Amino acid sequence: TSGRLGVLDASECPPTFSVPATLFQGIIAGGDGALRNSSEGSEDSPEQGAVDLAARGFADLDALIGIAASGRTPYVLGALAYARKLGALTVSLACVPGSEMAALADIAIAPVTGPEILTGSTRLKAGTATKLVLNMISTGVMIRAGSVYGNLMVNVQPSNAKLVDRARRIIAAATGVDEVTAARLLAEGGTVKTAIVMQKLSLDRAGAEARLRAATGNLSEVLRQTP
Repeated sequence: TSGRLGVLDASECPPTFSVPATLFQGIIAGGDGALRNSSEGSEDSPEQGAVDLAARGFADLDALIGIAASGRTPYVLGALAYARKLGALTVSLACVPGSEMAALADIAIAPVTGPEILTGSTRLKAGTATKLVLNMISTGVMIRAGSVYGNLMVNVQPSNAKLVDRARRIIAAATGVDEVTAARLLAEGGTVKTAIVMQKLSLDRAGAEARLRAATGNLSEVLRQTP
């Protein structure tokens, strides 16, 4: 369950924040096949945890969040030990305090979930708490990186009809224009952030894109500047 939740949160980051799929990577014991079909024995190998990290090119400037409700899954312990040896930032996310995983982590997160209604079925309360924590971490990182504006996900990729509609509504909310104007701005600008800068700073697409590049894509920084 913990591995599936990690993969789930990582896979939502590219469409939500327009980041490359390599920025947040979810790794599950047993590989992608374990997402649909249980592969319980795969988590018993600490060596495989290290091997799978190495295969992804994990290095000292990366950060690893090891996830296991019990705090003692061998696969995760092996991955944390490998990351720690490289000097990378390590975080443990377990639903018990003072776990074996916490001892290998620079930061230990241990939400208090209490006993499960089905004893030992950590897909229930522990799983829900784990997902909430992962949402907080990934969203917080993206906020700090300038990938949101207020409470608006201005990096959203308008890749289907639903997301095109959402992009238009985000532009309207950020600029105060009506949705017809927002649709025109999106068509002209190509992205939500470009459209917002075009409207708020009275720039054409090229000018808006130049401002965003100069601020490494941080919309708040662009809008703080004098036009």
